[in-house]
Amino acid sequence: MRRQPACRVFMEACGGSHYWARQLQALGHTVALISPQFVTPFRKGHKTDANDALAIVEAGLRPDMRFVPLKSVEQQDIQSLHRIRERYIHQRTQLINQVHGLLQEYGVISGRGRKR
Repeated sequence: MRRQPACRVFMEACGGSHYWARQLQALGHTVALISPQFVTPFRKGHKTDANDALAIVEAGLRPDMRFVPLKSVEQQDIQSLHRIRERYIHQRTQLINQVHGLLQEYGVISGRGRKR
């Protein structure tokens, strides 16, 4: 794409798409990310790379298409921290519940919450 003249590039928003969109923008291209749920209705036939590419272009050329805002590196960093924290809280809760269940099997009853 480096040797191509600046153009519009449509991409399906997925893992890594924000990185590649920023790379293409740095080369002078205009990038628009489309949510996969909006691409699916335009796909004809089985899910193949070629059919996906045609569906993405057809969806991107629609005047009423809603595009996914491109995330900056800072926005992705914050989102990653939130996801890691949510996962940690979920796993901690699972572990607390598992330990409480195990202790109940031995007749040890504890209070609710993590501070018991």
